[in-house]
Amino acid sequence: MSEKVELCGKKCDNLDLDRGGLTMYVEKPMVVFLDKLASRSPEPGGGSASALVGAVGAALVSMVANLTLGKEKYAGVQDRVEDLLRDSEGLRADLQVLLQKDTEVYADVSEAYKLPRDTEERKAERAARIQEALKKATEVPFEIAEKCLQVARLSETAAEIGNVGAVSDAGVAVLLAEAAAQSAALNVKINVNAIEDRDFAGARWTRIQEILEETARLRERVLRLTYEKLG
Repeated sequence: MSEKVELCGKKCDNLDLDRGGLTMYVEKPMVVFLDKLASRSPEPGGGSASALVGAVGAALVSMVANLTLGKEKYAGVQDRVEDLLRDSEGLRADLQVLLQKDTEVYADVSEAYKLPRDTEERKAERAARIQEALKKATEVPFEIAEKCLQVARLSETAAEIGNVGAVSDAGVAVLLAEAAAQSAALNVKINVNAIEDRDFAGARWTRIQEILEETARLRERVLRLTYEKLG
């Protein structure tokens, strides 16, 4: 069951927040997430942290857009800025969901490793469950990296057409997007190393490398533009 969550005055319908009573970190004070992250608990971990950082980057793009909308100086780009805001808020919502989802798939991996292996049949069942769980645990940070690439692309648009008074926020957004993509990539790598389906693992890692190359290029372009506009 989905419910609507208010994001900067907009209703986002794509947030699946029915998680069966699990801790919903995006609905709690930030200190709850940070305290749990700092603890010995296996979740949340680096995947969830990367989703949070990516979501902050998306929020900064939204900030630039909101500070540009309705400004006479930027009358010629209002339609593009509206699109920018819609897209950045969609990504922020998606990354919030992925923050939560990463905690759940990691828990599935942990449970799979705890399965009994006292017989050959149980060993085989345990091995199959581990492989299935590892694939699911790979897909979440993989998707986080994809979303962070999109945030980086939007940060370039924000730097190009957004309110120059907020251009530094576009620069911060691209830095956070790249950092989050790199962080998600590490979580993909640790999982694909243990996945026996080498076609699956190879395809995911090849795409991750493409994502990292593009986010690095975007970071260079956006920072250069940001500093040029800052003078």
